[in-house]
Amino acid sequence: MIRTPAALALVTALAAAPVQAFDLTAMSPEERAAFQLEVRAYLMENPQVIMDAVAVLEQRQAEAQVASDAELVKVNAEALFEDAASWVGGNPDGDITMVEFVDYRCGYCRKAHDEVAALLKSDGNIKLIVKEFPILGEASTVSSRFAIATRLVAGDKAYKTVSDVLITLKSGVEEPVLKAIADKLGLDSEAILAKMDGDEVNKIIGENHQLGARLNISGTPTFVMQDQVLRGYMPLANMQEIVATLREK
Repeated sequence: MIRTPAALALVTALAAAPVQAFDLTAMSPEERAAFQLEVRAYLMENPQVIMDAVAVLEQRQAEAQVASDAELVKVNAEALFEDAASWVGGNPDGDITMVEFVDYRCGYCRKAHDEVAALLKSDGNIKLIVKEFPILGEASTVSSRFAIATRLVAGDKAYKTVSDVLITLKSGVEEPVLKAIADKLGLDSEAILAKMDGDEVNKIIGENHQLGARLNISGTPTFVMQDQVLRGYMPLANMQEIVATLREK
């Protein structure tokens, strides 16, 4: 590459000057133009520098996000971990607590369902808290209402069974479908359907949405493990790795 005399003079001057003496604002227009050409030439010859800079930026952003999430979890710990309105599975006395924000009509929630079940089966020391978080439209909301109403009417065991049905349900969630599900499971379908639009169900869903907003949750599934917010689907191996890391702290 051929450099202009002005560019060469500028590079020589910059190399000889103390770092603190280098002032871009003090450059003449000719010096500034020459410097810009030198920078561009360097980047064209060494494009990996750009990728290295991007990697550093992404790492710093990720670290900032982790720190921010940890603070958000701390501030909202009571709503996350001590909410009596949420179903609790796994080991209630487990040393690792995992909260899952779920939408029954979410494809990735459905994919994660078996992964979470496998995690709980393979590790008997994890407490799971499920937060109903319908965000994908009317069918999502109706599904969550039905699940919550089932728990309020028939208890935790019935909720878990209904939840497992809803997460795999291929059909719509019209009232006859929901009634048939409840009847098949031997539940009081009339009582459950009557409860779905009540204030108690409204309150639970509303508070979960408010909690999600405070945690900057905009999609499902989202998991909270101890002080970490993990957004999106994770395969079993990833969850196991995170659990192992948390236990090492």
